[in-house]
Amino acid sequence: MEKKAINTDKAPKAIGPYSQAVKANGLIFVSGQIPIDPNTNDVIKGTIAEQTRQVLKNIGSILDAAGSNFQHVVKTTVYLVDLKEFGDMNQVYGEFFTAPFPARATVAVSSLPKGADIEIDAVAVTKG
Repeated sequence: MEKKAINTDKAPKAIGPYSQAVKANGLIFVSGQIPIDPNTNDVIKGTIAEQTRQVLKNIGSILDAAGSNFQHVVKTTVYLVDLKEFGDMNQVYGEFFTAPFPARATVAVSSLPKGADIEIDAVAVTKG
């Protein structure tokens, strides 16, 4: 098996002993992303829509560095501190994905790193 770490300065640096993503056998596994602005390394503390948009921008930058994009995402997991925010998150999420949409799970959690309200991870295939 060929395994390669994917890292880009256009997304937040990992805050622990993990890679932003790992590419293996034609798949890209993007680590959970929280709403960190990669320019400041600060967590965006805004609405869930603003936080979701930042998370997905970060994922997009990582996918790009791995040679993929949102059209090639096959599975995501969304972690929300408050499931009442599901509708607003879902609306922004829909701005980044087109049919056929990836499979998805959404999970309520009691807390996330750095006090974030949302985290999303993704699995994609390489382009071509």
